[in-house]
Amino acid sequence: MKILSFISLLLIFCALQTIAQDHGYLEGNVKADDTGETLIGAHIKLKGDISTGAITDIDGNYSIKVTKGHHVFVVSFTGMETATIEVDIKSGEILTKNVKLKPYVNELQGVEIKVGRFDRSIEEITISMEIIKPEIIQNKNVTNIASILDYAPGLNILDGEPQIRGGSGFTFGVGSKVGIFVDDMPLLSGDASRPYWDLIPTENIDQIEIVKGCASVLSGSNALSGAIYIRTARPTLEPLTRIKVFGGAYTVPKNKEMKWWSDFPYITGADYFHTRMINNTDFTIGANVLLDHGYIGPPGLGVEDTLTNFSDEQMTKKRYRLNFNIRQRSNRVKGLNYGVNGNIMYNQTNLVLAWLDLNEGFYRAYPGAVLLQDQFTFYVDPFVNFYSKIGITHSFKARVLYNNTDQSNDQNIRSTVYYGDYNFGRKYDFLKGLAFIGGITFQYNDVNSTMYSGSGTPNNYLLNLSGYAEVDFNVFNVINFSAGARLEYYDMNDTPSETKPVFRAGLSFKLLQETYLRASVGQGFRYPTVAEKFIQIDVGSFGVYNNSDLIPESSLNTEIGVKQGFKFANYFGYIDFAVFQQDYQNTIEYLFGLWDSTYTWPYYGFQFVNTGKSRVTGVDISVTGKAQLGKKAVMKTMLGYNYIMPKTLEPDYVFAEDYSFGTNSEFSYTTTSVDPSKNILKYRFLHSIKADIEFDVGNFSTGISFKYFSKIENLDKAIEELEIYTNKPGVNIQPIEYMDYFYNHNNGNVIFDFRISQLFKEKHKVSLIIDNLFNQWYSLRPLKAEQMRKVMIQYSLTI
Repeated sequence: MKILSFISLLLIFCALQTIAQDHGYLEGNVKADDTGETLIGAHIKLKGDISTGAITDIDGNYSIKVTKGHHVFVVSFTGMETATIEVDIKSGEILTKNVKLKPYVNELQGVEIKVGRFDRSIEEITISMEIIKPEIIQNKNVTNIASILDYAPGLNILDGEPQIRGGSGFTFGVGSKVGIFVDDMPLLSGDASRPYWDLIPTENIDQIEIVKGCASVLSGSNALSGAIYIRTARPTLEPLTRIKVFGGAYTVPKNKEMKWWSDFPYITGADYFHTRMINNTDFTIGANVLLDHGYIGPPGLGVEDTLTNFSDEQMTKKRYRLNFNIRQRSNRVKGLNYGVNGNIMYNQTNLVLAWLDLNEGFYRAYPGAVLLQDQFTFYVDPFVNFYSKIGITHSFKARVLYNNTDQSNDQNIRSTVYYGDYNFGRKYDFLKGLAFIGGITFQYNDVNSTMYSGSGTPNNYLLNLSGYAEVDFNVFNVINFSAGARLEYYDMNDTPSETKPVFRAGLSFKLLQETYLRASVGQGFRYPTVAEKFIQIDVGSFGVYNNSDLIPESSLNTEIGVKQGFKFANYFGYIDFAVFQQDYQNTIEYLFGLWDSTYTWPYYGFQFVNTGKSRVTGVDISVTGKAQLGKKAVMKTMLGYNYIMPKTLEPDYVFAEDYSFGTNSEFSYTTTSVDPSKNILKYRFLHSIKADIEFDVGNFSTGISFKYFSKIENLDKAIEELEIYTNKPGVNIQPIEYMDYFYNHNNGNVIFDFRISQLFKEKHKVSLIIDNLFNQWYSLRPLKAEQMRKVMIQYSLTI
């Protein structure tokens, strides 16, 4: 038996030796061909058998045990052209093959995207994001940044109000649930947290990043459903000057009877932008002038109107803006830079609340429901940054943001925002991939306006103190983990103060080469603005009423997504798919109804109220790509689809009382909705599709953009009740007309924009831009007409 056992062991050993001698090893290193950078996490897979292979380590090295014979291996890495290795392996041989991969996704890779104040590539981030590059802004002759943001998947701009994934209804932009930042500084008004769209320098934008999902930890309470980060361009070694002039007009509406003007409906303006480095000083200056006849006219048509008896000329828009950035890099202290940014604007505009009627007055304002505004706004931002050799950064930014708005109803607004943020960051070299950011923020809003006398005084203030911290850890370019917390403190006038912590966490995992799986969960907390709590105003036949009992709203946002890189022939890019859910507590909605019987007319008006619990679930799909069609021909594409299901979770929750001409009843979602049958929240689009495609052939370029919004499923029942009342015989009020549009024309809207341009001698560019190409007449926000066709010619000179 012992002899048999010995023979068996000997045979097994000989067999193992034979098997071992049938194998060899393939090893080597993978680097980027253009930079020589070591590629961590590159995949080397056996063609026809992906179970055999390896992933490069932190030094870019790999080693694979391979059977003897002829083999073909495929080497791939995100943003690089795939390479193949053909080898003949001999038994016991160790074969070395070093590989250099060439980049191919120049448009999508290699761009540093600062998300949550960490520099990470778009594949590594743990939340959904859309990117808008400056070329499309220049090509579409954007005069207000909101118009280009409306083409981003998952983001709708409803009459100037940003809505991300249906996180808000319609509030005239007051109490924005989306944070707006220019170079990491918030740009919302002190009284109402309304975006200052006109103040954003469209002539100097390097990149726009749209974060979808709660971003409250690092972006503050306004980022309840997302944030928009606008990055301005910095000087390069070569000075750059760009001058742009443009002119055009609105065309006659599709229904010619709706044309209200007798003069020429012009739009004209100019931009100037210059940036340069002068020794250790970075200097940028920009300017803009816009003169816009406007597409909405005064009530006119013989309508009796003593409140807003404005002329056509008074409805025109005039904007003058000047901005500058100055940064000094210290000669004495390496890593130290400091400077000041500034922006100043005078803006003459109007605020139209409702149209006159559905016929000739579609593009006219309802009597009393329009305000003329003269706005003077500026900000000054001093800053100091220090970057040490060991990866530590100190940053202090401050701001004084002043706004003076004179309104035609004599309820003028003065607000000043004092803001400061200290930020500490560190990248830990001994733990490669680990970074930390923490800081404290101070904001004080000083507001003076009789419009906000619902508090008992026209003088109101809001104080916010917060501390935040977040860690971000990347392991071998395969796993990226982030987690953070923020503590908010709010104090408004003499009301009780509020303190609230919020948390978030996210994970991104490189599942396969070019395949990234992510998941995140985050809390949000938003304190009401001065306007939401204390606004009290009469505008013709409407009113806006205060609600001093309004309390903060909070949210919980979760999402799971996947980003997949692709390459089909010469077409490459990314497909992004995400499923999300947003849960809100004490949801703040802006509702129209009969609010208080103690008022003389108007009874009807708007009020901010807490409507209970709500939930928005949905799906985001976006595709960004680029195709090399020929030696000089390139196609760029951007496509996105967003579906939401916004529902109330407490349809019978009573949040106010309804004074319907002396009859007292309770206000709830069920009793205030035109269609409460499906519990769908008001003023939301369930489906939206956005697309842009551009063809560049040498110096010639053409593009077309497309937007689709499904119908609004639900709105306030009070609009219907007011229409019935104002159309009764003997009621001496201009009739309200909307419900016929809601029931017969509210079937979704498809809008196309077109552009074409030619570049001459690399400096001169002439463009033709047509917005609303097919001249659709449509409305997105109830009682608000959207723009008819607009035709523009643009000339730009780049030196």
